[in-house]
Amino acid sequence: MTEQVAFRGWQHCRRVSNGTVDVIVTTDVGPRIVRYGFEGKENVLCEVRDEDGLTGGDTWHTFGGHRLWHSPEANPRTYQPDNVPVPCEDGDRTIVLKPSIEAATGIQKEMKVSLDATGTGVTVMHRLINRGLWPVRLGVWAITVMAPGGVEVIPQTRVDTGLLPNRSIALWSYARMDDPRVHWGDRFVVLHQDPAIKSPYKLGLTDEAGWAAYFNKHSVFMKRFAFVPREEYPDFGVNYESYTTDFMLEMETLSPLHTLQPGETMEHAESWLLVPDVSYPGDSEEDISAVLRDCCHSTALQAGEVL
Repeated sequence: MTEQVAFRGWQHCRRVSNGTVDVIVTTDVGPRIVRYGFEGKENVLCEVRDEDGLTGGDTWHTFGGHRLWHSPEANPRTYQPDNVPVPCEDGDRTIVLKPSIEAATGIQKEMKVSLDATGTGVTVMHRLINRGLWPVRLGVWAITVMAPGGVEVIPQTRVDTGLLPNRSIALWSYARMDDPRVHWGDRFVVLHQDPAIKSPYKLGLTDEAGWAAYFNKHSVFMKRFAFVPREEYPDFGVNYESYTTDFMLEMETLSPLHTLQPGETMEHAESWLLVPDVSYPGDSEEDISAVLRDCCHSTALQAGEVL
């Protein structure tokens, strides 16, 4: 069911639950998903406490939770404030958020959040609509800001391309190759969120498997998304990025770049799952694979969809 609730100081939020998990979006700002978790238990998404309940103004705020941007990143284009009320439509375990057109860019964002009838599955459909008068080249950029203290696992591409390279890796100017939070394995890249390290770190890579996982709070959050071969992606050709600092870790997926004509819409979907009673097994890739296989079994996913 869907109901109106107050959450984190925002008085106008919509909550949808199936008895196992619940999702809360706020309509006071956004579009933002501000909660996802097991019913009555902790939020797996980041909550930025000193921004609770903020509305209005011309300053862009992190807020935590899940947001929709368009890539490539540029200031001020990317950082258009989303601090005003957002119209929404409720359906059967579905909420559609339809904010106003961004005046500076001519782009209108739309987010549709759908909760499965049973289990923990959530589908988030992200749409960008060009309401301007000229074509705009961009990609859909979906960013989930995770609560601190967890460990992210990102699969590495394992396609044998012979004498040619088989993946792209992007590092930002502030990202040190020897940062202690990241482990570059053979099968996985593992990124630890460390509340004691404030310096930012960001990486991007080709994620042909179309999934990533975040172990935290005795559960694992998994998101799945499409990879489209032979399409051009932003940021040196990567479709998955992750950013971390002392209070959060971002799991970021990207669509291919597309020249969006006036009136045209582009879409990018993510599927979320939350598996309970799971802890990070350590950096052994064999142990990580075994735990994720068990997660697939418990959620009726085929292991081939993930591993």
